Amino acid sequence: MSSPKRRIETDVMKLLMSDYEVTLVNDNMQEFYVRFNGPNETPFAGGVWKIHVELPDGYPYKSPSIGFMNKIFHPNIDELSGSVCLDVINQTWTPLFECLNIFEVFLPQLLRYPNAADPLNGEAAALLMRDPKGYDVKVKEYVSRFATKEALEDGAGDEEESSESEDEDDDHDYSAGEEETGEMEL
Repeated sequence: MSSPKRRIETDVMKLLMSDYEVTLVNDNMQEFYVRFNGPNETPFAGGVWKIHVELPDGYPYKSPSIGFMNKIFHPNIDELSGSVCLDVINQTWTPLFECLNIFEVFLPQLLRYPNAADPLNGEAAALLMRDPKGYDVKVKEYVSRFATKEALEDGAGDEEESSESEDEDDDHDYSAGEEETGEMEL
């Protein structure tokens, strides 16, 4: 079992030494967050997402689990859970891939070339097929609301709508939300 453990350490070290911001959870190399920027020349450009990564004990023979922590409007990403529908991670993962591939190749390609035929977000898929320009507008709206550096730092992520209604009722709930998001900052 030392080989998979060594591989986890090697892959995580490559990520830590890259240009990505990586935050380990409890100094555990099998669970961490990566700050991911939307690819240029796409409606996701300028967006910043916090990606949760978990490496299973069987990594690299078993694929990592990844999820978007803040909202994104995309046919192959579940809006509520942040789960990603990506064959290379869910079905065709091999030990030849490493964590860096996820952020340098797989996620940028997913955002550039959404697959409306295999959706996790039916609304996004339908809009992409029916009105591609309208889809781009909605993606950019989500980027400006949920995927700015400020939104990540403020913890707006996927709780912005609920915190707005709570603010009117009780200011104490808002400060509790700040404490929770403070623990998750990159």
